[in-house]
Amino acid sequence: MDCCGLLTANKEPVPLKSVEVELQVRDHVATVVSTLNYENKEDKPLEAVFVFPLPGDAAVCHFSATIGQTQIVAEVKEKQQAREEYDDALSSGQQAFLLVESEQSPDIFSLSVGSLPPGESASIRLEYVTELAVQADDGLRFCLPAVLNPRYQPLESGGSEGASVQVTSVPASLVPYSLSFSARVSSPHPVSKVESNCSLDPLQYLNTEQTQATVKLAAGHKFDRDVEVLIYYKDAHQPTAVVEAGQASAKPGSLMGDPVVMLSLYPEFPQAVMSSMASCGEFVLLLDRSGSMDYAMNNSKRDQTRIGSARDTLLLLLKSLPMGCYFNIYSFGSSYEHIFPKSVEYSQETMEEALKKVTDMKANLGGTEILKPLQHIYSQPCIPNQPRQVFVFTDGEVGNTKEVINLVKKNSGSHRCFSFGIGEGASSALINGLAKEGGGHAQFITGADRMQPKVMQSLRFALQPAVVDISVTWDLPKGVSVTVLSPPITTIFQSQRSLVYAQLSGQSSEAAEGCVTVKYSLAGHPSQNQLHFSLTPAQDTGLTVHRLAARTLIRSLELEERESRREQDGGVKKKVVELSVQSGVSSVFTAFIAVNKGDGEAIKGPLLCRNVPTLMRTAKSRAAPQERIMRLMMACTMPVGASVSCFAPMAMNMRTARSCAAPRKKVILKSAGGGAGIFAKKKKKKFSGGPTKMSAPPPQPESIRNASYDCCFDGSLDLEESRSLKQPPRDPLLQLVSLQKASGCWVLDPALAAALGKTSEEVESTKPASVNQEVWATILALIWLHGFKMDAQEEWELLAMKAASWLRAQNAPCVTECVEAGNALLGCNVRKDALGL
Repeated sequence: MDCCGLLTANKEPVPLKSVEVELQVRDHVATVVSTLNYENKEDKPLEAVFVFPLPGDAAVCHFSATIGQTQIVAEVKEKQQAREEYDDALSSGQQAFLLVESEQSPDIFSLSVGSLPPGESASIRLEYVTELAVQADDGLRFCLPAVLNPRYQPLESGGSEGASVQVTSVPASLVPYSLSFSARVSSPHPVSKVESNCSLDPLQYLNTEQTQATVKLAAGHKFDRDVEVLIYYKDAHQPTAVVEAGQASAKPGSLMGDPVVMLSLYPEFPQAVMSSMASCGEFVLLLDRSGSMDYAMNNSKRDQTRIGSARDTLLLLLKSLPMGCYFNIYSFGSSYEHIFPKSVEYSQETMEEALKKVTDMKANLGGTEILKPLQHIYSQPCIPNQPRQVFVFTDGEVGNTKEVINLVKKNSGSHRCFSFGIGEGASSALINGLAKEGGGHAQFITGADRMQPKVMQSLRFALQPAVVDISVTWDLPKGVSVTVLSPPITTIFQSQRSLVYAQLSGQSSEAAEGCVTVKYSLAGHPSQNQLHFSLTPAQDTGLTVHRLAARTLIRSLELEERESRREQDGGVKKKVVELSVQSGVSSVFTAFIAVNKGDGEAIKGPLLCRNVPTLMRTAKSRAAPQERIMRLMMACTMPVGASVSCFAPMAMNMRTARSCAAPRKKVILKSAGGGAGIFAKKKKKKFSGGPTKMSAPPPQPESIRNASYDCCFDGSLDLEESRSLKQPPRDPLLQLVSLQKASGCWVLDPALAAALGKTSEEVESTKPASVNQEVWATILALIWLHGFKMDAQEEWELLAMKAASWLRAQNAPCVTECVEAGNALLGCNVRKDALGL
């Protein structure tokens, strides 16, 4: 039979035609409605399976299907029960729909559309709510994930009960369905602008106050990347409280029956305290060197890889560390390495040794096993009076997300964890989970983002004095009691939001007010922030706040259940299932199930399974050749079901016929090119001629396991094209920064003169006679930074503060004369006080 319509890379028809997404943002909370349109153009009934990513903290709260004029709304049920009902429905010829959260990571879902008859169409409606993260520039970030990278599962990680998630992936140009995306934004504050990494139509304001606006993706967009939207309000981020009325049909005293309040707190610290950055700490930097770190940071820039950007960032970090601190650098893949056996004191010698090793770091350590290096870090004794700060850089492609987060949570009392998700497809569940449980801060670097300013912002957070003794107290009218649903606040950073959800029980007069007080100690200074709020429920919020509160409580209980699992007590799991069913919010122990029990005829005939592909990110210089390879392969005569391994990294469980409900088994999937695990990496394989189906080889020696994961066609497109790429010239800023000494000063030498764009003679002949060379060199470097690189100030601000501190300690004469001479030499007009002198 000739295939027509949408085809996968394996020439199988794809029943998913299009995805429509409507985003509604109210202040900092987003409601997302996705409609997935399926059509079976084959001559047999189909089961379509679509594995896709969602934000890791999303609360999925509605799932329904429309077939013809009939709408079926799904119910939340215990997961095994839901699976059995789905299988039973398909066995009896009924239509059924199943939505399941992955047991390995809460940001991956599997949608099964069962028994779609020939010629039939179905629309699936999926709704979730989520909080929008505050960015460094006060923007609110929404990300609609498109990229689902293969997740690396360590060999010894057994996972949890239940079937493993299965994924089919294709390159960006071959994603066979389209996306339409529109957003409506409303807030008490005017909307100043909306930005995106994708082309948008102009922002349309809906009222003269500009507090409501709509925007949509420009025509012709393909679902070939994450859709990132940044929303900016005027006078935003004030402390707020939203009280939401309970559900009328729910039992009073239950979470859904009582009012729930959402508090958004933005503490402001005294400027005097904030200006005194810590000069101590143990900084442990953990860098991902798996094969996927060799991918491009940005599709349009083939010369900047994730690992290259990370090396540049480590240079800035090392130059910005304060004298007197301790540090170490770990890197990991299938194995891990560390530069020093244990953390060492920061000095010129240790900094130089570390930088030498960082320069040689490549993405050549194989898989993404982050658990073992973290275990090793936590096994090292803490250094007295040196608070431990762990910085994790990863593209987030791991399969044992929950195991890693559990480990960080267990050790949260001894460190703070700052996490960085690099590139599209990084697991939001992993990156946010590391920071949340580690009392740190999460950052995502995607598209055209530069890694350096985001990492330096986190370093500023790490250098802030730790906030301790945090307490939240409530003052409510008589007759009203509060049950806090959020975990206790353990970390507060300047201008960063802290969210608290609480259930309000009892009765009060309509005009009643409540007050919440947050107390904490900062650098020995006791501080507090108060927020007064009305107990009158807000209008038109639906049950958004209740669902976010339920999601928060469910995630806390899931963590508790994993910790108590060895006690074989199912009490916590039972609580999660009850709360999930009551609130209609998904959990790891439940699933959405919908069965069409109409009077129509049973669907007959063998049931074909079609796995709908998601976007897979391709490597840097290999991206274009890979897509050409794929097109060459697709042009070949290829039988339906042939496997193109480099683009379908998962071994697929392709059910070609299904007449009865098969018992569910625990499945550990192998990649088409070897390696074990639920989301295993691809192994290097040369193709000679036509496509081949690769079988999983036996475990390989370390030298082979650590090979870079590339995909070649006759060897030429990979090696020759990568050789032809010229190395870009080094960034002038990084060139200057690389010359700074650990103490903060620069030395007067030809390398500095070249970085400043001058000859050695020009630099030396203009030096005031009474000033030593290091003072002159350091003042010139600071003038150059302020005169030419103010657009990158976030990146060099900390190392410039260190340089200014060094200069003040020298008590050098004629500083004013030096600044004037430096301005004249460099053609700048920088004032002395701007340099911090």
